[in-house]
Amino acid sequence: MALVQKKVCMLGATAVGKTSLVRRFVESVFSEKYQATIGVKIDRKLVEVGDTTVSLLLWDLQGEDEIERVRLSYLRGASGFIYVADGTRPETLDTVRTLRAVAEATVGDVPSLLFLNKSDLAEGWALDESAIAASGLGELPTIRTSARTGDQVEVGFQRLVQQLLVS
Repeated sequence: MALVQKKVCMLGATAVGKTSLVRRFVESVFSEKYQATIGVKIDRKLVEVGDTTVSLLLWDLQGEDEIERVRLSYLRGASGFIYVADGTRPETLDTVRTLRAVAEATVGDVPSLLFLNKSDLAEGWALDESAIAASGLGELPTIRTSARTGDQVEVGFQRLVQQLLVS
């Protein structure tokens, strides 16, 4: 059985749910308590794909609404990115667009997904296909997730791992 290690950075605005998504994926838990990430938090999860074990290093970067503050050194060596937007706050797509430009300029074009998080808050949902298309992120594979319920979280991470193995 082959073992490969892949670094994936979680990028998005403050309070979109990056840490909650990682905790849901790695530990299968969700907490209502909000704690801002300071700098970066690194988690590891082993993912089996066929006869390959992927040691996924998840770099949960501090939410940045001011792109100049992203530490480019955190991005270096990334095999992929998960961009996270809050489906109840359309402006978080603008942050993703800016973060993506910086990430691609730093690392190049690597497998990436867009998680539209907080899908459990249907009554407050403010994003539709036209908003995503208008953001310039329409070509980025997109998954609606809920860190609270776990909906589509595992599917999203598995999808990125599949892309990482073929890239």
